Amino acid sequence: MLRIASWNVNGIRSAHSKGLLDWIASESPDVICLQETKAQPDQLPKELLNPVDGRGRPYKVFWASARKKGYSGVALLSRSEPRSVSFLGVREFDEEGRVLAADLGGITVISAYFPNSQDGGARLGYKLGFCAAIREFCDGIVNRGGHLVLSGDYNIAHTPIDLARPKENEENPGYLPEERAWMDEFTGAGYIDTFRALHPGEPGQYSWWSYRTRAREHNVGWRIDYHCVDPGLRARVRSASIRSEILGSDHCPVMLELEEA
Repeated sequence: MLRIASWNVNGIRSAHSKGLLDWIASESPDVICLQETKAQPDQLPKELLNPVDGRGRPYKVFWASARKKGYSGVALLSRSEPRSVSFLGVREFDEEGRVLAADLGGITVISAYFPNSQDGGARLGYKLGFCAAIREFCDGIVNRGGHLVLSGDYNIAHTPIDLARPKENEENPGYLPEERAWMDEFTGAGYIDTFRALHPGEPGQYSWWSYRTRAREHNVGWRIDYHCVDPGLRARVRSASIRSEILGSDHCPVMLELEEA
């Protein structure tokens, strides 16, 4: 079984102070995708650069940091050595540390941090540009005969079941019509939202809660963190879960288990 975790840690140094390494050791996934790391590797303590699983086995760690310090950024941790690791290959997105893709031999796991479209859609054009670029990246992998898992914070709640208060949020970033339309197109092209595929009608399942209003306490949240797979991987999906009991960020980890080929 290949176990993949994805977590927007909202600052890896902050998450470290709240037990990130303990969670990694106890969960011991095969691959860990982290988003919003907000750090350059040279700003991190040695233990964050050399994490180990619960049996003391080291992870290979890769970083995509934003040019602007304290902003954005993703990381990818793998117990096995990837064949290759790449960025998205589009300068305006790579400069914000938005994507890392690891070819694990037969499956490419992508850690992606989709932009926030911001109030009034101030960055909606940038976000939709990113969405188009990541779709092209995924299509390229599939067209070459590969498989992929696109893991990360999409900053999009796809349908009304994916947030607690859809009516009140129809004009808010993360639930704008253009963002939902892109998710319609992405899944319409065959890419599978693994959690919703296995839990089609389950409400109240969220991965992000605002810090502002004790939203987590009342489960007034949004499901904006995903593992999506190409159609060829659907038969190998064994479980997809949201670990809302795990604290340490305003997001929680989302998990995916795939049968080995």
